Amino acid sequence: MHSLLDYDPKVLVAFHKSLEGDRKFSDFLMSNGYQELEALSSAIHSNEAALQWLLDNGYPEFAVLSNAIDNEENAIAWLDRNGCSFLSLFAAACRKEDKAIKWFADNDLRLFILMIDTIHHILLYQSWDSSDFHKFRRS
Repeated sequence: MHSLLDYDPKVLVAFHKSLEGDRKFSDFLMSNGYQELEALSSAIHSNEAALQWLLDNGYPEFAVLSNAIDNEENAIAWLDRNGCSFLSLFAAACRKEDKAIKWFADNDLRLFILMIDTIHHILLYQSWDSSDFHKFRRS
């Protein structure tokens, strides 16, 4: 199983910038052998094709992570059942669960805390966007 801990901090900085929407860093990930991180970034931004790419290309734990971040119970259970404890903690922190956030702070994982904060803001934006009546489809 893959984990975010497997990556060099410089690559994780690029992933974080990709999460923030910086195309330059998304392109960097794609052209330097980190397609899975760009796909994860896109999946977190609700890109279904990216989620499927992760499943089809040997990164199911990252696809499940994206769903666990969205608080899908089956995904959370899958991470726990398959020994992905770091990814499970990361997803919990992204959902703003206090115990998980404290763990990252206690372990001085600042880069991960930045990613967690960015992902939390993405989730807030998605929540606001989904409740914007101006964007409702008319039948």
